[in-house]
Order: sequence, then C-alpha cells, then structure tokens
Amino acid sequence: MENAVDFPIGVFDSGVGGLTVLKELMETLPNERFIYFGDTARVPYGDKSEETLIRYVLECAEFLLGKEIKTLVIACNTASAYALEPLRQLSSVPIVGVIEPGAKEASLKTNNKKIAVLATKATIRSQVYIKAIQRFIPDAEILSLPCPLLVPFIEEKLFEHPALKILLKEYLASAKAQNIDTALLGCTHYPLIRNLVEKELGSAVSVIDSAKAVSNNVIELLSNFGLLSKTLKSERLQVYVSDDPNRFRDIGETFLGFSMPQVLKKNFEPLNFSIPSCPL
Repeated sequence: MENAVDFPIGVFDSGVGGLTVLKELMETLPNERFIYFGDTARVPYGDKSEETLIRYVLECAEFLLGKEIKTLVIACNTASAYALEPLRQLSSVPIVGVIEPGAKEASLKTNNKKIAVLATKATIRSQVYIKAIQRFIPDAEILSLPCPLLVPFIEEKLFEHPALKILLKEYLASAKAQNIDTALLGCTHYPLIRNLVEKELGSAVSVIDSAKAVSNNVIELLSNFGLLSKTLKSERLQVYVSDDPNRFRDIGETFLGFSMPQVLKKNFEPLNFSIPSCPL
C-alpha cells in the first residue's frame, strides 16, 4: 500500500480494558498514530456465545479496516480467543492478539510450572490459554479461574470497594492453595487492579499482563514488514465507541493516565461478508 508506513495502528477492545494495551503501545511506539475502538454498547463480551462474539469482532474490525490502518491489535482476550483466526481469514493487514504473547511471558516467568489464568468465563471456556501455555511448557499445571464480576467493578472504577477485595479473595483462594508461582491476567481490564491481585497472592507470585509482550510483538511485526514510522506525529490518537462517548472518556482517562481527545460514536451497519467459523 502506498505510504502505508504512515497509516495508523488499529486497536480494538470490547470496552475500556484495551486501553491498557494502547497505553503501552503509545509509550513504546512514539512515532505511530493509533485509532482505538471500544464496543461499549455490547460490553462485556465474556458471557456471549461464540457465534455472537465472532460477529461483534468482525463488525468492529470492518470499521477499523476501513480507516486505512497498517495493522490491527485485538486488545481483548475473549475476542482473541474466539475471533482471531476467523478475522485473519478476512483481513488485508496483519493481526495481533493478546493470547500468545501473554502465554509466552507467563511460561518464561514460572519456575514450578504452576500457572493460574484469571479471565472471563468465555475465555476460560475456550481453553485457549491452556493450549497456548502448553505449547511452551507441555507439562505445565494450569489453573483456570473464571472471574466474571471483575470487569463491572473496573468499568465503574470501584477499585476501593470492599466487595472487590472479597471477590478477589474468593476467586484466588484455589490459586493460593495450589502453590502457583505465576498468575496471568487474562483480561485487559485486570491490570487496573494488578496491585490488589498482587497483594492477595503475595510477593512470591509473579503477576503477568500481556501489554508489554503485545507491544514487542507489534514492533517486531512492523519492522519485518518495513512499516515502522520514523517521524513524530501530531494528533496521535483517535477514539471511537459504540455507546456513551462521555462516560468512556471519563473512565478511559483513568486507564491511560492522560487526557483523551474527543471520543466519537460509531453506529453499526450489517456485515458486508459472511462469518467464518472458529477452529477451537
């Protein structure tokens, strides 16, 4: 594509969680522009069926691909688990998910091969992290911990609410009992409560999120394709959501740690292509 090196990077999530990945990308790739889309009208994705998840992701990806992006980062674990391969069948640009980078990072960190994965019900149901980690450590002991109520607390910025600490104590009890030494945050919302997870699990447990690993993956990919931008950009970020832009901006600034630009609303049209199946 002509001048593709100057095209932006697309980043997608079901809501605000992917902003943790976007923040890392913006810090490590200071010469790049970004377009972020949060599907706030349909969050959370964690309790949706496979067919619905794939349809949602393809609709969001179609919108971002129409913005002339040079790569697309699926900054959502549930979306990566179910829709990454179907999306790759249809995309004209490289696609990066969050599953493989996070699994690799956790596999490199563990010493006793006992890894807990905290994620949504849908991500746990897919068993995608078990498969990904076992590609690196075939005899790894993987404890899958569905944490369905964490995302609503994080979306509402209830970080200090006593009920959140009670939830974490309940969700992490089995991980503590089984002597895991590594906990993988398998949802991009969860880094916002990383300190609470670390406090509950104790200093002997390494807590991993995939943002840094994803960023390194994107750098390698763009470098291999000769698409790394070498010049500083103005207006580095555009943000779109499917519902309530003002609320997203308010919450999003907590995730990013800086003021966001104007957040625009996107209304969806029907898909222009059929939905491939997911080879789980």
